[in-house]
Amino acid sequence: MAETSVVEFTIADRMNRLPPAPYFRALVSRVSTGGLFEFYELFMAGAVGAALVHAKIMSVSGLAYFVGSGFFGMFFGTSIFGNISDKIGRRNAYVYSLLIYSLFTIFMAFSPNAFWIDLFRLCAGFGVGAQLVIIDTYISEMTPASRRGYYIAFSQFITYWAVPVVAFLAYALVPTDFLMSGWRWVVLIGALGSVVVWWIRLGLPESPRWYENHGDVTKAHAVMSGIEEEVQAQVGVLPLPVHGAEEKEARGYFHEIWQDPYRARTIMLLIFNLFQTIGFYGFAAWVPTLLVSEGVTLIHSLLYTFVIALFNPLGPIIGMIMSDRWQRKWQIVVVSLAIGLSGILFAQMRVPLWIIVFGIVITLLNNWFSTLFHSYQAELYPTRIRATGVGFTYSWSRLSSAFVGFIIVALLKPFGIMGVFVFISLAMLAVAVVIGALGPKTNRRSLEEISSQ
Repeated sequence: MAETSVVEFTIADRMNRLPPAPYFRALVSRVSTGGLFEFYELFMAGAVGAALVHAKIMSVSGLAYFVGSGFFGMFFGTSIFGNISDKIGRRNAYVYSLLIYSLFTIFMAFSPNAFWIDLFRLCAGFGVGAQLVIIDTYISEMTPASRRGYYIAFSQFITYWAVPVVAFLAYALVPTDFLMSGWRWVVLIGALGSVVVWWIRLGLPESPRWYENHGDVTKAHAVMSGIEEEVQAQVGVLPLPVHGAEEKEARGYFHEIWQDPYRARTIMLLIFNLFQTIGFYGFAAWVPTLLVSEGVTLIHSLLYTFVIALFNPLGPIIGMIMSDRWQRKWQIVVVSLAIGLSGILFAQMRVPLWIIVFGIVITLLNNWFSTLFHSYQAELYPTRIRATGVGFTYSWSRLSSAFVGFIIVALLKPFGIMGVFVFISLAMLAVAVVIGALGPKTNRRSLEEISSQ
């Protein structure tokens, strides 16, 4: 590209004129491997937790501490690393947080009792909790506006492969006792992040929007030129950039998310994240234990969970097809209501076939929902405070999740599985109301245009 164009147009102008290309899929694939470890950690809790209860390492009430410790660590990690990412860059924060997760997961695998298991899971959660926030921020800044929802959905498609993997490993390894208990092998495999993290970092460019926002215009346009060269080699002549909304060059500060026009969005996302995680992780983290509480054996519970888990990557495929075709806010409303209704139906199933069928339906809806809101919340703040705003508001979903287990335990004994799913359904109703009433429209608008209004 000519030097005059480099000076005349912003990074956003140059990025948003780019067409879909294999380059973006390859970039998203690479960065999304970090999300695999967060999803592995999240969905490992259900199978490993059921095994810990079965082995009498902890009680069902103790399982609430096990699940809660991971989410409590994620609460701090998501908020803190989101802010750090806005200061030291997306790539560096991504790598450091993943290394913290890997180290403490190894410690957890060799922990002698419930206290140390919970403590090291809390520390591992601090590291891994930031992965999805950093990944969502990175992808939203590194892809054109017309396909932003598609690429974040594609990222979720990759990360959700962790779910059938961890479910299969739990089904295959938990009943074994080779050198150490099977659940320890499941945990240890999750620590492999430390082996691949340096490969992930090689060749991963820093966000040119981040460089531009921090005043390093030379690096910003150098990175952007490299992206354009890669895309042009794959698709041919590129369309000319068009001037769009510009974002002021400035360092971001936490207090900005509480100022207009971002205050309303921050409050909306806080309420949203407090409730959405109840529906999402209330199902995913507790299904094996809920089935056992209904009289299903541990091995059959893990088998049903594995079969359901096989369908996890299909939910993001729905998101890839739909995310950019219909306003994301309205998709979130409709899908969240469908999750609530499906949960009520699941709670009434006792025949294995229908347990699996409705489990698959909820899984598909949950994962479609996940692709939508991960794209949506990453669009609502400017570059200088994007990871800070998303990290802080998303961290409240982790805090909510830390206490959901205790609520589920309190509901399970007097009200059974139906009481649990009524609770989940009411949470998803709250999600639909807050997004429908307060959420702005974002589809096919540049990040700079969205953040300026």
